[in-house]
Amino acid sequence: MTDAVLRTEARLFRREPGAVFWILLFPTLLLVILGSIPSFRRHQDALGGLRAIDAYVPVAVLLGLIVGGLQAMPQALTGYRERGILRRMRTTPVRPGSVLAAQMVVFGLASLASAVLVLVVGRLAFGVRVPGQPAGYALALLLAVLVSLALGSVVSALSRTTKTAGAIGTAVLFPAMFCAGVWLPVRAMPHLLARTVGLTPFGAAAQALDRAAAGHWPGWGHLGVLALWILLLTGAAGRWFRWE
Repeated sequence: MTDAVLRTEARLFRREPGAVFWILLFPTLLLVILGSIPSFRRHQDALGGLRAIDAYVPVAVLLGLIVGGLQAMPQALTGYRERGILRRMRTTPVRPGSVLAAQMVVFGLASLASAVLVLVVGRLAFGVRVPGQPAGYALALLLAVLVSLALGSVVSALSRTTKTAGAIGTAVLFPAMFCAGVWLPVRAMPHLLARTVGLTPFGAAAQALDRAAAGHWPGWGHLGVLALWILLLTGAAGRWFRWE
């Protein structure tokens, strides 16, 4: 990957207001809306004494990277292939793989920036505690970003057109959001459901982030689930991805 390709992809990303909003701004906006509800700022026994807003910070952190990995990146990559851009790159010194790598870097950094913004706003606006285990939180977040990009690569590999990429991405998006706890935080799920969700990429990520936020090292089981999904999805993407 060359610096020129990375700079180009970064400029193209900044020119997409939809991607900037949904990845960078929407998770924080959702957190602000939820935090404005008085009941979300009260401590609840069902959440182990936490406030609902505390439980939703890891959810908002995951939301940006889910949208980036499953919606924005697959449509961008599939659009390049559909318009023959990747095929034409084979005749130039810039290899198609450089574009794929640059896309992952751009959307990965955007997801991390979204997570940092959520944490800062949560702390300043609603007094949400900073993660008690920062190293564990950073590791879980990095694995979550990687699994999101790997899953997005699989969506792109399976899609021949941008419409197909959008349809497949949307079909995967809603189960991913449920597992991440968008509608019901994993902490509040029944035990069996929480254990089942913990076997999915974003369910494991949500539980790992939740433990690290509480000051504990993320469970090795959850980190292992994330690592296993990264390996499986990366292998599948490498097997099925076509440049033209």
